[in-house]
Amino acid sequence: MPRPYASAVLNASADEVWSYLRDFSNLAAWMPGVETGIIEDGGPADRVGCVRRLIGPGSSVFRERLSAFDDAARTYRYEILECPLPVSAARGVLRVSPVTDTGQAFVEWWGEFSAAPADEEAMLKTFGNGIYATGLQALSRRFAGLSRTSAAASPGRP
Repeated sequence: MPRPYASAVLNASADEVWSYLRDFSNLAAWMPGVETGIIEDGGPADRVGCVRRLIGPGSSVFRERLSAFDDAARTYRYEILECPLPVSAARGVLRVSPVTDTGQAFVEWWGEFSAAPADEEAMLKTFGNGIYATGLQALSRRFAGLSRTSAAASPGRP
């Protein structure tokens, strides 16, 4: 299974970044290209099992279910239920950790998916660079600035 990955160091504390990212419904507030995002049943956005509905470019629909949520570890996992991309069995993880030396936040976003061999490389780049790294760059700007962001569209990290 391909495992796209991106990470960034943000100019804010891990607690500050996590308090913003822990809201599973707020992706439209910070992710470029996501026009709207809601929790379908209107329930809490940190409830395992809730489903967020995202509307992207060209009215594309993404539906994702929160499959694990851990405030203490500052992480959540989700599975993609519906998306216009040629993938299946897609899952993602977002994790925030403290950089103890500087007081900044280290944010990782990774996932895995299945795809036809002809689509695998393009989808690895789409998730790793087009989605994860782009989102983390937007978070870098939101949290004041010039953070170091890197993306690796290859296996390696969790």
